[in-house]
Amino acid sequence: MRVPLLDLGEQYRALSEPIREAIEEVLASHRFILGPKVRAFEKAIAAYCNTPHAVGVSSGTDALLTILMALGIGPGDAVITTPYTFFATAGCVARVGARPVFADIDPETYNISPSAIRDYIENNCHAGPDGAWRTKSGEKLRAIVPVHLFGLSCEMDALREISEHFRLDLIEDAAQAIGAESPFRGGTAKAGTMGEAGFFSFYPSKNLGAAGDAGMIVCRDETLATKLRTIREHGMEPRYFHHVIGGNFRLDEIQAVILDVKLPFLESWAAARRAAADCYGAEFACAGLTERITLPAEPYRDRSLTNHHVFYQYVIRAPMRDALREHLGKCEIQTAIYYPLGLHEQKCFAYLGYRKGDFIRRFREKHNIMLLIPSLSSTAHGCRTSRKRRRFHCSPFALARVSALFFRTRSRGQLQAARCEPI
Repeated sequence: MRVPLLDLGEQYRALSEPIREAIEEVLASHRFILGPKVRAFEKAIAAYCNTPHAVGVSSGTDALLTILMALGIGPGDAVITTPYTFFATAGCVARVGARPVFADIDPETYNISPSAIRDYIENNCHAGPDGAWRTKSGEKLRAIVPVHLFGLSCEMDALREISEHFRLDLIEDAAQAIGAESPFRGGTAKAGTMGEAGFFSFYPSKNLGAAGDAGMIVCRDETLATKLRTIREHGMEPRYFHHVIGGNFRLDEIQAVILDVKLPFLESWAAARRAAADCYGAEFACAGLTERITLPAEPYRDRSLTNHHVFYQYVIRAPMRDALREHLGKCEIQTAIYYPLGLHEQKCFAYLGYRKGDFIRRFREKHNIMLLIPSLSSTAHGCRTSRKRRRFHCSPFALARVSALFFRTRSRGQLQAARCEPI
C-alpha cells in the first residue's frame, strides 16, 4: 500500500463540479482582481472567524508583510517570534528592515513559549523614558508573532498578557491553523482573532487550500483594516493616488471562488483530521510504539473545544529518525522533516549572532519526523473496521506496522535483513 505525503485528489473529485462552475462564472464576468467574489469570500471568512474585518491578499507571506507595513514596523524595530517555523515568518520581519528576535519553544507543543518571551524581555531589554522596551543593541520592541504550528493554537492568554504588559502588538501567524480554537479570557476564540491582527495561508496543501497562492488577514480595528486594504494595492486610495508605499498583494477572483466553495466543508475536514489523528495514536499504541515515539501534544483536548487541534500536520518525535524515514520510504510510506533547521541556523540570519545550540535543545536531540495525515474520512473509517481489513485500507495501520517492524529488527541488530512485507 502506497501512503503519499499529500493527496488532494479525493477532495477535488468531490468538489470539481461546483469549483468548475464558479471558475466559469468568474471567466464570464471578466472581473479577475479584487472583485465581488473576493468581497464575498472576505465576508464569509469574517463570519467564520467572528471578526468584523477580513482582507484578502495574495499569500500568507504577503499577509504578514502587509500587516507589518500597516503597523509601521521597520528599521530600528525588533519583532519577537519563534525559531521553529516556516521561513516566511522571520523573513517578512527582515524584509521590512526590522530585526527578528527568537524566543524558545515549548518542547511538547513546539509553539513559542510565553515564559521564554518574558525571560528574554526582562533579562535582555530595558524600558526607555517613553515606556518602550529596547534590545541591548537599541532596537525598539514592537511586536510578538506567535505561530500556531501544525494546527495547534499557542497559549494565547499568556501571550496576550505579555503583549499588553510590554506594550507590544500581537500578530498571530495562523497560516497552518485556520479554525483551530483555544481557551481565551474565559471563553473560546479561533486562531488569528486574539491579537491586533492575524493571518491565514491558503497554499494548496493547507487545510483550506487554493489552486495556487492566496492569503487572508483578519482584524477588529476598522482603521487598521482600511490601511491594510490600501497597502495591498500599492498604497493606492483613491485610484492612482498614493499616500503610502504598499505592494501588489491582491487576491484574485478565481482563488477566492475556489476557497469559497471549499469553506463550508472546513469544519467536517477538521473533524476527519482529528479522527485520523486518533487512528494514528491508536495504531501506534497497538503496535507498542508509544514508549519509543512521542505523539503530538493535545493540551486543549479536554477543554470542551470542538477544534482543539486541526492537525495541519501530524508530527512525531522518534529516535533514529533518518534510518526510520529511510525504512518507511522503502515501504512506500512518504514522510518529510519539519523543519531540518531552526531559523536561527539559517545562513541568511547569521548576522543575528545566534549559535546552533541556542534554541530547541530538548527535543532536537530526539529528532523530528513529519507525517502528514490525510484529511479523508476513509482514513478514520479504517480504524473502525476489522484488523484484517485495515491491512489493506488504513494508512495509520500501515505506518504503525512498518515502524514497529523497524524498531523490532533494529533492536535485534537485523535492520539490514528487514523486509517490507505487503501491507
